[in-house]
This record gives sequence, C-alpha cells and structure tokens, in this order.
Amino acid sequence: MKAIIKSACLVLTGSLLLQSCSKFEEINNDPNSASEGQVEVEYAINGSITGAQMNPDVAERSFVLYWKTAGRQHRQGGLSSGGYDDGWTSAYYNQVSGWLNGINLAIELAEKRMADNSAKPHTKNLLQVARIWRAYLLSEASDNFGPLPIEAFQSKNPEFNSVKEVYYYILKELTEAVAAIDESVANPDGLSNFDPAYGYNYAKWVRYANSLRMRLAMRLSEVDTEKAKTEFEAAVATGKLITEADHIFKVQEKPGWDDLTGVMSREWNAQLLSATLNNLYVGLGGIPSQQQLPDSLHKYIKPADYVGLKFANHMASMTNDPVAGYWFDGLQQTIDPRAYKTFIVPGQFNNPDFSPYPTYTNDAKTVKRNMDGFGEVNASFTWNAATTGDWGEKGAKNFLYTYPGTNPRLAQRFRNSTSQRIFFAPWETYFLMAEAAVRGWATPVSAQNAYETGVSKSFEYWGVTQFLSTYLASQDYNRAGTSVRWTHTTEPGATHAMNYIDAYTKAPGTANILYPSNTLYKNGTVKNDALTKIITQKFIAQVPWLPLEAWSDQRRLGLPFYENPAIERPLPNLPALNAGNYMTSDIRFFPQRLRYPSGLPNSNAEGYQQAVSLLEGADAVLTPLWWAKH
Repeated sequence: MKAIIKSACLVLTGSLLLQSCSKFEEINNDPNSASEGQVEVEYAINGSITGAQMNPDVAERSFVLYWKTAGRQHRQGGLSSGGYDDGWTSAYYNQVSGWLNGINLAIELAEKRMADNSAKPHTKNLLQVARIWRAYLLSEASDNFGPLPIEAFQSKNPEFNSVKEVYYYILKELTEAVAAIDESVANPDGLSNFDPAYGYNYAKWVRYANSLRMRLAMRLSEVDTEKAKTEFEAAVATGKLITEADHIFKVQEKPGWDDLTGVMSREWNAQLLSATLNNLYVGLGGIPSQQQLPDSLHKYIKPADYVGLKFANHMASMTNDPVAGYWFDGLQQTIDPRAYKTFIVPGQFNNPDFSPYPTYTNDAKTVKRNMDGFGEVNASFTWNAATTGDWGEKGAKNFLYTYPGTNPRLAQRFRNSTSQRIFFAPWETYFLMAEAAVRGWATPVSAQNAYETGVSKSFEYWGVTQFLSTYLASQDYNRAGTSVRWTHTTEPGATHAMNYIDAYTKAPGTANILYPSNTLYKNGTVKNDALTKIITQKFIAQVPWLPLEAWSDQRRLGLPFYENPAIERPLPNLPALNAGNYMTSDIRFFPQRLRYPSGLPNSNAEGYQQAVSLLEGADAVLTPLWWAKH
C-alpha cells in the first residue's frame, strides 16, 4: 500500500493538495507515525478533481488553444486549421493520466477498506463518487484522443480499448455508482472540504452522474442508436438530474498559478469573438441593441439591413462565412442578449467587464489601426469577428482583424480567476432532453418545453430574463438561417438583400448575402428545423465553459454551422480544402481529435499500434472518432 501511495503522489505532483500528499508522505517516511487507515480516500478524490481544473500552463494549451479553438468559442488559428503542437498535447496527456491515477488510487483505497472491514460509514459513497469522476475523466480523454487503455491507470499493463468499449464501460460505471450511493449517509465534520464541486452532497453527485450519463449516451446517437436510446431513457427516468442552478457542477477558481487558477486567465491570449459564434448571435431573437446597451452607444447602432464596409482588398473572401469581405463599422441592430454580456464592445472602457489584458501593453485600449493602402480605421464601438485560416496578402495589409483592441473580447469576469468553472449546468440537461424528444425517445417533458426551459436556464445564468418572452417568440433569422421560435420552421430564402458601402469609393451598394449551406447536415437543405434550433441554443449556452462539448456536438452532428477557414493561400494542414470547394462544408475541413503525444509510441510501441488500429485511421487530427459524424 505504501508503494501505491508514494507512486500516486509522484504522478500527481501539482495536482494533489499539499495536505493530501503530506499525509501520504508522513506514512512513507515513518511507518510508526500513522497507520494505513489514516490515509483517506477523500484526499485522492480531492486531488484528482482539483488537478483537473488545470494549471495555467495546461489550461492555456488544452482548454483555450485546443478546445475553445476547435469548438469555435473564440477566434484562433492552429487546431481550427488542422494545426497541432506535440508539446501542448504531451502536457495534457500527462496531466489527464495523473488525474486518472489519482482517482484510481481513491477507488483502490476504498475497495480495500471495504474488503477488510475498516471502511467508515461514508467510504462506500466516496467509492461511488470516485467512479463517477473517473467516468467523466475517461470521457474527456477519449473525446480528445479516441481509444484509451481503461485499465492503464490501475497499475496494470496498458492495453488500449476502442472508443466504443470506453463508452460502454463508463456508462456501466455511472449506472452502478448511482445505484450504490446511499444518500442518507451523514458525513463527518470537515469531509466536505475535500470535494471542491459538491462538498460530498451525495444527492447532487447522483444528479451529476445521471445527467452525465445522458450526455454520453447522446454522444452515441449517430452510430449506436439503440444503446444511446436505452442508456438515455434509463438516466432520464431516474428524475434525479441537474435541473436547477443549485445543482451545477462547478469549481471555484482563484488567482495565482496553480490548479485552481482560471482556465482562461492568461493575459496574452486575446479570446476574440469567433465568426461562428457571431453568425449565430447576429439577428437571433429579435432583441434590439438599443434595449441592451447604454444610451451613449445608441448612435452607433446600424440599420438591420446593413452589412458594413466592403474591403475587397483587405478582407478574406475565400470562405463560406456569409459576410466575408465586410467590416461592420458600428453595432448590430438586433443581437442575442447574451452576446454583449459574454464579449465586450471595443472601446467600451467603462464597462466593468471590459478586459484590460494584456496589462503589460496598451493593446486592449488601442482602437485605431491602419490598413496598408487605405489609412487609419477607428474600431471603437464596432462589432466584428474574423474567420480563421490564411488571409494571404489581404491579411498582411489588415491590422484590425486579429488585434485585441479592435475586436469584441471575452468579458473580464472569465479572465480574472474569480468565476466558478462549470462542468455541467441545467441548460444542457434540458437541451439533451429536447434532442431526445425530437428523436422520439421517452422524456418527461415535450421537446418544445425542454428547449424553451433550456433557453430560460441560460438566460437566468446571464441575467437577461427580461428578454426571454420576446426572444422565444422571435421568428427572425440569424446569419446561419435559424430562428428561435420553436414552431417557426420555415426555411429562409437562399439569400437576403443587404446594403453596404464600398470602403474605398464610399459608394453605396446592395448585395445578396447567402444563408450558408451547411452540407454536413441534411446536405445543406435544412437550416431551421428543431434539431438545428436545439444545437444552436446549446452552443450559445455552453460558452465559455464547455468548449469540448461544443466541439463534440459539431463532430457528432455537423451542427451548428461552422464556416470554413479562409484559404487566400492553401492551408497545408487541411489539404482537402481548396479554391474549388470552400463554399461547401466537409468533415475533412474540421479537426476531429488530437494526435497521441510523441512519447507514447516511444514508451509503449505495442500499445500505440493497438490504439491506431482501434482508431481505424491514421493517428491524425482529421481522423474521426467512432461516434463522430462520418
């Protein structure tokens, strides 16, 4: 046992709390100072949950540069254009392996105590909590890489399992763990301090496990329908789900440089609004900006039929972003009311949520930039989001499109390590039920009721419930051609006329702006059906805490609409995307997974070959996972 404990502490350096490892080391250093029974299960659980909040080094690379980028929750190149960094991946792989080692230590300790009759009244419940958390960690790791060795984190030779096997295993674990929890067990004083999410409130852990089971069952909807349906219906039938704000699985962040430091806290990352998200925001819900913004900004609001200044020589056009080539020199007439809460208008320095990052430069407050061959442009009180990709010579002359001070950027509340990181919230439960009901699965509420409740729960989180009734009744299309109202399923026309001004000649003009054809979903013929509405709202609601889920939904369904990266010059990591097909959507144009770290084939060549064989494709960013849309 001492060897196991010592090994776990070494693996989890930086993850376990100092108190936990000091208890372990006390026993290792002086066997007479404490008995084996003084090593507590809750220390290992606490260490694993805390470690999974990610120290800033890992968070910047995995949560921000990988998940938020692939999930289009902000504008960033790299993975969104097929890029990859082995160092970033190795750091995450090593960390998630450590978190799994820690939680397996907790399970092993608990099982040993129960076997030798030294367990405390709450030990069995802690065992189930550990199994639930392990299920989440395995799903997180598998959703990034694919095949995993389920038992590799239990001091056994690592044999890789297929994604299907991983999912069947974790769904079984969640089912059994919930059944074994005794919610009536009273905890001793102080135990709650070792659970940063729920304080060992077992009723809440049950809710989380059931809702997590719903999420993971739905992941299989496109490839294993009967299994997905059976697991989902069983989970939802328990009636014990995350349905209220008090049930949210969340962990408090804190300033500094450790595992609890905010996952989006690194100042040098601008966290710009993405074109994907902006296309969903603009026009959606029918709420005028005039009702959302202070009086001082009303004069910057533009007409609803205005698309902006046309910069033919400074803006990329080789992309299926519907407003490619235009720069919006003002604020939108109508926009989703969560947009101005999540991303702050450039130049709105008096907004308490305006982020001054990076504080070591004046970039955040520099709103005037030059366009080579054009002159200075003032981006104060404008609203723009640029596509990723390669903008070529146009980008080389454009000093606005990726600059911090000239773009809407993530609110400071999410940057300063004072928020609570969310892992699962009520809106997701309801959007999952809405999707299930659309599929004809058994749910306790109708698809419409679940959908509208999901929107309501998101509005509650953002403090914009005063707009809810108007929003839910809106039939206005966003740029992707989707509206909010559940019963409004009329498809938009192919185009809609918009006015613009030529940036160079100042001449006004009219353009027919396309509603993009998302050929990943129903061959691009459907933009406003029930499932598109659900996933659109789910995508918006998950910002900014659940980018991995947003990425997973897009890989699974092809929803919501993701614009292609710009290819003013070819993208070497997306070879299938070219000048002849950039107006269509294709699974080959979007990242599907992370490659395994280079250390894996070196340290476990046989296991690595097994993993690639189970992947049924190359160990590449563009190889789809088993459950993903094919």
